Amino acid sequence: MAKSTFTHIQELLGDASEYLLDHVCRTVPKEQLHIPARNCVDTIWINSDRNIRVLRSLETMFSHGRLHGTGYLSILPVDQGIEHSAGASFAPNPIYFDPENIVRLAIEAGCNAVASTRGVLGIVARKYAHKIPFIMKINHNELLSYPNKHDQILFASVREAYEMGAVAVGATIYFGSAECQHQIEEVSRAFAAAHDLGMATILWCYLRNPAFKIGDKDYHLSADLTGQANHLGATIGADIVKQKLPILNGGYLALNKEKPGYGKYDKRMYDQLSTDHPIDLCRYQVLNGYNGRVGLINSGGESGQNDFQDAVKTAVINKRAGGMGLISGRKTFQRPMKEGVELFHAIQDVYLCNEVTVA
Repeated sequence: MAKSTFTHIQELLGDASEYLLDHVCRTVPKEQLHIPARNCVDTIWINSDRNIRVLRSLETMFSHGRLHGTGYLSILPVDQGIEHSAGASFAPNPIYFDPENIVRLAIEAGCNAVASTRGVLGIVARKYAHKIPFIMKINHNELLSYPNKHDQILFASVREAYEMGAVAVGATIYFGSAECQHQIEEVSRAFAAAHDLGMATILWCYLRNPAFKIGDKDYHLSADLTGQANHLGATIGADIVKQKLPILNGGYLALNKEKPGYGKYDKRMYDQLSTDHPIDLCRYQVLNGYNGRVGLINSGGESGQNDFQDAVKTAVINKRAGGMGLISGRKTFQRPMKEGVELFHAIQDVYLCNEVTVA
């Protein structure tokens, strides 16, 4: 007899199964959130200033792939050829030097969309732009200038994304970096232009500053700092924000201990709006995206020894926190395509499983 999807999820979670699947969030109750649903375009964005064409673009993404009609997203992002260098990214599986295989993986895995660079999508656009929603990433950290620095520069224009038939544009801002002010201005203008042309907007809300690493703790992954990055992303017109999964909290507290006067915080952020439980940490990120009106998709992270378990765990945390899905790159394309498809299906099964509920 075949295992149920829920049983398979429990097995992949292992010792963390009860801890994650039985958790009840007592910080911000789920009733206060805008939880992803089949009609989320009608219940969230239709009340916004987004024009009819943006609504159609959003609906196109939510209506594609294995998760169509659920309100959740499963996206393949491959901009690592620039962000992490092509050699380092594709050496584990050189077939992905060929952009067609990137798009093929997204299609065969039943993703809602594929996100990549102007070059990757452009070289195969005429063959595939009508077969799977395209998200063009318009800025990158080129990683070749010496010494490397944390900056994002425009590689492509919003108009190019539109002419290619993309349904959305993506961009990164390195919040907390010395260069983030110009990134905020550039991306804000780009997102306004994208909306004018009828495309949705997705913002990679990453933190970058060496000061965020204190001792053995990396506050780039802190719920309070990443939550504020999400809030800034929502402010400049992102429809969806991409963020790393938080694994700790207290970034403001730690930074002010090192040097008082950084930012603003309230102790209730830590003892009322969140706890140390991973679902509660992620819910704080959702809260900062206008209570879920600006959907949270968490990143899958780099590949490792336990990718299937780690990916399913991340999906469970995101879904139970009130998030909108996962955007999974290196874990999926740095392995044989068949395994990449299977990993995507394992992630998607979490969002298709009715027994995995919002906490």
